Amino acid sequence: MMDTLTAPSLDPATVRADFPILSRQVNGHPMVYLDSGNTSQKPQPVLDAVAEHYARHNANVSRSVHTVGTEATEAYEGARAKLARFIGAPGPDQVVFTKNSTEAINLVAYAFLAASVGGGDPRFRLGPGDQVVISEMEHHSNIVPWQLLCERTGATLRWFGITDDGRLDLSDLDTLVDERTKLVSYVHMSNILGTINPTEPVLARAREVGALVLLDCSQSVPHAPMDVTALGADFIAFTGHKMCGPTGIGALWGRGEVLAAMPPFLGGGSMIETVTMEKTTYAAPPTRFEAGTPPIAQAVGLGAAVDYLSGVDMRAVRAHEQQLTGYALDALQTVPDLRIFGPATTEARGGIISFALAGIHPHDVGQVLDGQGIEVRVGHHCARPVCARFGVASTTRASFYLYNTTAEVDALVRGLEQVRKVFG
Repeated sequence: MMDTLTAPSLDPATVRADFPILSRQVNGHPMVYLDSGNTSQKPQPVLDAVAEHYARHNANVSRSVHTVGTEATEAYEGARAKLARFIGAPGPDQVVFTKNSTEAINLVAYAFLAASVGGGDPRFRLGPGDQVVISEMEHHSNIVPWQLLCERTGATLRWFGITDDGRLDLSDLDTLVDERTKLVSYVHMSNILGTINPTEPVLARAREVGALVLLDCSQSVPHAPMDVTALGADFIAFTGHKMCGPTGIGALWGRGEVLAAMPPFLGGGSMIETVTMEKTTYAAPPTRFEAGTPPIAQAVGLGAAVDYLSGVDMRAVRAHEQQLTGYALDALQTVPDLRIFGPATTEARGGIISFALAGIHPHDVGQVLDGQGIEVRVGHHCARPVCARFGVASTTRASFYLYNTTAEVDALVRGLEQVRKVFG
């Protein structure tokens, strides 16, 4: 995703001072938070921005001409503009606020359903014989909506496989993505394997057959520089709570021309142009897709998170995590009977490492580690097909962010040694 040799440096100690929660203890030990792939922690500027909004600027948006309402609207739309710049979007009108990546993906799925049953842009119409292509590597939020869509339209769901080393298997790209494919939707960076997937060959093939492309960027936007114009997809989905922002806020970016062709997702206030008892016409994107009172304070907090990450420099974030991941891959190899899932090197790999200890259930691993203040995620990580592909029911996952250190990786290794002692 970038050449780390050209990246500015990041001082984890300086960064950590900005995150109040990192100074706390868990079970009598300094907290080692290794679960940012699930939810990242929040720096003080984000906490302050949300508190300041509620304390001094709390009002609804796009409804009032009074001063406080205007302030809230300016803050909300200002956050949209910040987010657009952060991902390299040509303009803020291409950024739709949602509550998370899941809602963003479902928004696109609904557009296909609405066009299929009610008429609409032919690019979104699906029927028997048409295809949606995903991958075996997906989070459930990029599997279930497409299963539902295909069930309801008669279309066929197909998918790329995963190689033994945790890479996307593109060996059958030209046969899997063909002239009946209407959409290719796959993960940019895996939330369980850490794999950073290639985009150019898939996008090129999709363009050849006229298919739209959606990338689930939930794990990539928070961790590396993003330029959607250069990326070339039609949509990307991502979420605020993984990028130092509040929960309850995410976004769908879409090419302007494609968003304009999509029907509304939810009906209600603010998303309209005119309403009569006989007919309603709809506002232009992004307003068309943001019915009702939006997550205003959350958007303000996400705007503050964008400011914070921009100040650190996303090139530095990516370089730091790549170095930390390399250190962790080497350190974990010293733990006997430990199996790592996913790429064995840092090439095209993010800061997520899932593993299993032979004969020890991940839930037991997680509980013993928590007793030492080490917070990891255990389970199938909403990616059961990946676990099935590698023959396990669940894994333990350590995921890193800009505030993690090599000392915390060392603590994880010591913790795993304790796990092995406890369970013999």
